[in-house]
This record gives sequence, C-alpha cells and structure tokens, in this order.
Amino acid sequence: MLFSEVADVFNRLEGTSSRLEMASILSEFFRTLDPEPLRNIVYLSQGKLHPDFYAQELGMADKLVLRSVAFVSGTSEDSMSDLWKKEGDPGKIAEILIKNKKGQMSLFAEELTLDTVLKNLTLIENSSGRDSQDDKMKYLSQMLRYSNPIEARYICRIVTGRMRVGAGSMTILDALSDAFGTKDDRPDIERAFNITCDLGLVAETLAKGGVDSVKEMKVTVANPIKVMLAERLPSIPLILDRMGGICAMEFKYDGIRVQAHIDKDSVKLYSRRLEDMTSNFPDIAEELRKRCKAEKAIIEGECVAVDPKTGSMLPFQAVTHRRKKHGMDKAVEEYPVKIFMFDILLSDDTDMTVFSFEERRSKLSDTFDLSDKVQLTEMEVVDTPEKGEEFFSKALSMKCEGIMAKDPGSIYRAGSRGFLWIKYKKDYEESLTDSFDLVVVGAFHGRGKRAGKYGALLMAVFDDEMGKYRTVCKLGTGFDDAFLAGLPDMLDEYLSKDRPGTVDAQMMPDVWFLPTVVLEVVAAEISLSPIHTAALGIVKEDAGLGLRFPRFTGRVRDDKGPEECTTVNEVIEMYELQNREKN
Repeated sequence: MLFSEVADVFNRLEGTSSRLEMASILSEFFRTLDPEPLRNIVYLSQGKLHPDFYAQELGMADKLVLRSVAFVSGTSEDSMSDLWKKEGDPGKIAEILIKNKKGQMSLFAEELTLDTVLKNLTLIENSSGRDSQDDKMKYLSQMLRYSNPIEARYICRIVTGRMRVGAGSMTILDALSDAFGTKDDRPDIERAFNITCDLGLVAETLAKGGVDSVKEMKVTVANPIKVMLAERLPSIPLILDRMGGICAMEFKYDGIRVQAHIDKDSVKLYSRRLEDMTSNFPDIAEELRKRCKAEKAIIEGECVAVDPKTGSMLPFQAVTHRRKKHGMDKAVEEYPVKIFMFDILLSDDTDMTVFSFEERRSKLSDTFDLSDKVQLTEMEVVDTPEKGEEFFSKALSMKCEGIMAKDPGSIYRAGSRGFLWIKYKKDYEESLTDSFDLVVVGAFHGRGKRAGKYGALLMAVFDDEMGKYRTVCKLGTGFDDAFLAGLPDMLDEYLSKDRPGTVDAQMMPDVWFLPTVVLEVVAAEISLSPIHTAALGIVKEDAGLGLRFPRFTGRVRDDKGPEECTTVNEVIEMYELQNREKN
C-alpha cells in the first residue's frame, strides 16, 4: 500500500472542521483496508505507532526534524529559521521545501510505501544511546527523500506527535461504526475502546470479526480501562434524594488517581491519562503485588502523600514530587505515599465491572491483605442527611477534599460520567461551582509588566458530542511570575498558525494552540456570555456560557488529556444548579 493514499486521507480530514464529514471520509477509507494496515493507520492518524498507554514514543523534537528537512532539501539555516517563524509547523515547512524541489527527480526515485514508513518510524522510536539523534535524522531523511509534499507534511507531523488533522477518538469510533456496523452498534464499539484504551486493536478486531467479536472483548491486565467519572451536586440532601435515600460515601482523598494492573510477575500503575507511573510509585507497586491474594487483578486507588513524621495526609502538591523523571529514590524517601483503594475491575478471570459497587467493594476487601501503605478508602453507608453531614465533616477533619457518594447497586461504567457517582466538596456550598479543568486554545500578548510574555490565555471546555473545544473564558488571574515566564516552554510546541479545526471560538487571541494543555481554574459563577461559544444557543438564543472572574489555581492537570477536561454538558449542569440554589 502506498503511503500517499494515507496522506491524501489525512489531507482531506484537515480540510474540514465537520466531525460528520471527517467520520464519513474515514469510514469510506476504512472499508478499503485489510485489518492490519487499518490498525496501524488508526494509530498514525493520532501521531502514534501504538495505543496511548504505550510508554515509548517517537520523540523527535522540532529542531531535529527541521535539520532533517534542511538536509534533504538543501535549505540554509537562515532560510529555515525564517520559515519556522512564519509557519511554526515542521510538517508545513517540509511540504513547502519538498514542493520547491519537485523538479529534482532524485527526490522521487521510488514511491513510498506504508510498510517503509512504519519500518523507519519504528527505527526512529527504538533509536537510543549516544548516536540516537543522528540515527533518527537518518531514518527521517530516508523517508523525506522519496516523499511527495503532502507525504512529507504528515511524516514530519507524525514524528513530532502533532498531527493537526482533528480526528479524535470519538470521530474514529463513529467512522468504525459506520464502516463495519450500524449506529446501533456504536455503544458496543465504544465500550470495547473504554475497556482496552486501544483504538487500533478495536479497529482490527472489528474488521476481522465484526461487531460480535468486539462484544466479546474483555477487561485484561496491561490494557488500562477508561475511568468512571462522577457528577456533582451542591448539597448532601440533594445527593441522597438523587440516590433514592441511601448511598455509600467514601472519603475523597487529595492525591493522584491510579489504576494498578497486577499479575504474579509484575505490577503496572497507570494515571487517568494512561501514563505508566510505575517508576513514580515503585514502593506502592511492590506492596500491591505483595498484598494481592489473586493471581491477577486490576484495582483503582488514590496515591496520597503522608507526613513521614506524623503520618497525616498532605495536600496534592506534595504527591506531585513523585512525578519526577529523575531522583526517584530520594523522592520515595522524602515523600512517602499510601494508596487508598476504592474499586476492583478484574479479579483473576472475572470481569468485575459488570458487578454492583457493593459486590466490587466486598471483593476488593477480600482480595488484599491491608498494610500501612495499602489501605481501603474510608467508607460508610448513609441513609440520612445527618449521617451524611457527619461523615463529610469527618472527611474534612482528615484533610480530605470532600466525599464521593456512590450508588451501591451501580456497575462500573468505564469512560462515562453520571449520577451513579457524585462528588461533593465544601466549596460547592460557598461558590456554587466546582473547579474547572480547561484546555488552553490561545494566548494574548501581555502589556505593562507582562509585556514580552503571554499575558492571558483563551480557555475552552470540550463538547464531547461534537468533538469540539468551545471557549468559556479569558484567563489572566492567578499566574505568578515564574508561571508566566514558563508559559512559552509549556505551550509553544503546540503553536498553530491558524485556528485549529477542533476549536470553536468567537474571541480571537493573538496566537492559537492545538488543544493539549489542561489547567485547573475556579470562578465566581457561570453566566450568559455573548462572546463565548460553550453551550451557544442551548441555554439562550445567541448566547453561550462563560466563567466570571476566572482564576488559575496553580494546578496544571498533566494527569488529564484534553478530551478529559470539563465538558460543555457539565458547565450547563453547573449553571442550572447554581441558578436553582440562588432561587
């Protein structure tokens, strides 16, 4: 198969901002493919060779890619620098320069195949050691020599991991449903993705065996499961009323949520963003394996830092010291951690996600011998508001964020958010709103003391039904000098010359970013907005919803991907709750 066929499809995707049209383009293409190339193409469409939880990455920095492009095209360093300032996209620069070289037939001695691209990308990924940068440049240059301009654009984007075609996971699932099933099969296909986190595997399984084979996919150790998420309500009486007068309440700990995959030989710990965090919590991994009575298990828990002298729980900022890449031995010693387990998703060969929370909790308790480092969350079944308030006060006295209320009869709904789980924190009563996890989509140049820096950011929430990021506020408060100085390092690799196709905005920033970086934000309230596009036309015609007096909390949510940020529907629900409480 020629790589040009794949690149042409990517080009068509980039040419539209319509999710329906993207799904149609992909569906039409998927039908023409054999299962194996389909799996690889699904990964490539997201700038990867593997599923999201695979630790190894291609790892080519922009500068290294530009050096390869300059070498192949015979372009001077000054010219490359000028192009970089103008375009800010290695792929676009490669396309321009290869196009200018089109007359030199040596560049096009043979057509590039998909197999050749996959082979060279794998060599780039596996390059390590002293000469790794030279090796990566060599393998990339080999591909560029035989690339046409469009192929060059996407090869360079793939190796940097920034495809810019706008086809997210939900769009690809739509396309797979259309290509190999029906709309009625979409929930089964999405569930297979939610319990494996491997879009390529789902695509290959579907192409080989149809929808029935996808329905048979099971929870498996070493395939992370998308986490179940909670809704929010502003009072304990409302929570009990919503859950029929009885619920299981747990402490909501201020730590890092992890999913542990345990078998007799190893333990892997994954963040909710599917990062392998085993090296960050080696002590917890070892203790879980020691304490687990089952041959295999998948559990969820919260890793919380504790004071080494008193044993009391420390705030979230303390446990973030464990996210270092180096000096972990010292961090383990200085920042001891406990894991508070709250769910079990697999026990030996039994898929526990289809059992009730009450049954899962019992199985979790039976599966582990507890220790100082491995504990269960504090839990109590509550049937009156008074008992709920008492439990909530106890949670706050133990330095927890609040409580989680869970329907005792609820199954584990991987990847979904709903009122089967409800979170409640003290500030819900005070400000009527929770914090928001917002994606940076743009920035405004600073003035006065902030001249020469980014002075404010354009923030967005995710419309998970349409696959779009819709703006909700301009954020300029809560930044200290150090954070402002570090913004270019954090954001500039995601610069976009034009507004990304997945971003819906009426407010125009000075620069655009691909939606990637997630920040935690609080606000005084949610109000109708004539300039923001979140929930535009839903609550009121010609108006969206925006945050009043937004403020950065200081927390970068690097444990969350952009599609895990606050959704449009959540903002609508919070707006309605806020107004209900006011009235």
